[in-house]
Amino acid sequence: METNEQIKEMVKQKYSEIALQDKETNASSCCGAGGCSTEVYNIMSEEYDELNGYNKDADLGLGCGLPTNFAKIKKGDTVVDLGSGAGNDCFVARAETGETGKVIGIDFTEAMIEKARANVEKLGYNNVEFRHGDIEKIPITANVADVVVSNCVMNLVPDKPKAFSEVFRILKPNGHFSISDIVIIGDLPEKIKTAAEMYAGCVASAIQKEEYLTIIQDAGFKNLSLQKEKAIIVPDDILKNYLNEEEIKVYKNSDTRIFSITVYAEKPENSCAPNSGCC
Repeated sequence: METNEQIKEMVKQKYSEIALQDKETNASSCCGAGGCSTEVYNIMSEEYDELNGYNKDADLGLGCGLPTNFAKIKKGDTVVDLGSGAGNDCFVARAETGETGKVIGIDFTEAMIEKARANVEKLGYNNVEFRHGDIEKIPITANVADVVVSNCVMNLVPDKPKAFSEVFRILKPNGHFSISDIVIIGDLPEKIKTAAEMYAGCVASAIQKEEYLTIIQDAGFKNLSLQKEKAIIVPDDILKNYLNEEEIKVYKNSDTRIFSITVYAEKPENSCAPNSGCC
């Protein structure tokens, strides 16, 4: 990987392509990154079909968890979804917050924003909106959100401490987040870490689990807990695009593990983001 801006541009291009595909095409890739599997593997995403508010047109199969299912959303809440894609988690959140609440989706891929806005127009919701913006500089004023959710997106952000400080900033005191993401324990093979498709596919971009949790704590959050954790197994037909047979064997026999985690944490009362100058 190169500079942060180059990484962002690569991710933006990949997800612009995904916005123009259907769910079945996206599912035939590693986290929807496009073209890294010859079979239909949906190796990270979970099924939303049973959740209230689910909309098939908004489901591109890109997530790695069900953060809205754990987010403790109440009627009337303001919910912000970071990396909102075509709007799937926003519409599920809207079913929880009701007509008296508000849901704001943020995505830095213009094609995704267009798709999400078309979906909300078809649904006729007047309390769901989508904004084009960067998670490292969220286009929302401070102390607005009761709940922040995100699904397999924060790991794609180059400056993760900045991203979590932004989550802290936009949350109201006593607000909380529930975020699903990909983390690792151990070391990925170098050929995977440098592969653009595996970065956009949420694997090469993942950082160590303990580092991820430390970033959250350093941002000022309290009461951090893991709401769900599951192992992610990357199929051989994906691995063989980057590793030879011997390298695959070595990788599979190593202690390296990839996990999907759903993390919960709260913003303390009477607090502000560290180093923000508001305290």
